[in-house]
Amino acid sequence: DYKAPFTLDKPSLPIVAIPTTAGTGSEATKFTIITDSETEEKMLCIGLAYLPLAAILDHELTLTKPLRLTADTGIDAICHAMEAYVSAKANPFSDGVAASAMTRLGGALHTACSSPADGAAREAMLLGSCEAGIAFSNSSVTLIHGMSRPLGASFHIPHGMCNAMLLPRVTAFSAGGAVKRYADAARLMGLCDEGAADIDAAMDIPDALQKVTSDLRVPTLEGFGIDEAIFRKAVPSMAQAALASGSPNNNPIVPTATEVEALYHEIWDVGVGLRARGEAAA
Repeated sequence: DYKAPFTLDKPSLPIVAIPTTAGTGSEATKFTIITDSETEEKMLCIGLAYLPLAAILDHELTLTKPLRLTADTGIDAICHAMEAYVSAKANPFSDGVAASAMTRLGGALHTACSSPADGAAREAMLLGSCEAGIAFSNSSVTLIHGMSRPLGASFHIPHGMCNAMLLPRVTAFSAGGAVKRYADAARLMGLCDEGAADIDAAMDIPDALQKVTSDLRVPTLEGFGIDEAIFRKAVPSMAQAALASGSPNNNPIVPTATEVEALYHEIWDVGVGLRARGEAAA
């Protein structure tokens, strides 16, 4: 009854949110996710009823996060900021906080992963994550999150890891629809030279993001232990669920069901290719 596109703006019990990861930004958003354990659907719920009254950000609560959690939640935050910035619902307010978030997150993610006790990096990640949450709450997420929810629900993959698996290829699909915006994102996150032409920065950002996910050892679908036949059989229903969420409608290029299915298959195939190249190099 309450899943998107239904919006619940009625008053709710006051919540003070204290995040212990730097990723979801949910301490500052009007969104929540509830998983239907029978259908394995991750249902998006929207409205002011889900918005906390206040948030307390203390980066010291994130210092003990292990590498995998730091990387996956950090990439989730990057997705929030970048998707808000390229969304069809982007606006001057969301642009400002999204840009600030991308600058913080892009500059701190690797340090937070490699030097987990680095307080400055942890603080930047936590602030960037909150800013990214504010950004997409006032804009929207797009195709990455639309595809991530059914993938995570179907195969029990942590949400941030799902986004990281999807990030490079979905960005490659989308970049041509918002060249200037993706070029801005690449510069803000330090993924290209400041003087790079917009078209070069936008077309190169998928490879730069692939390097980020590879450096942070994000597993492939196959590496996570998913059976290929079961995955490919699930693709049509996952594509339908992704589109039904509404998020892909805000993407710079709005995909068809066929295109979403093709992207899921491509992400599997690219993962197999990455494994083969790794084995050859070894």
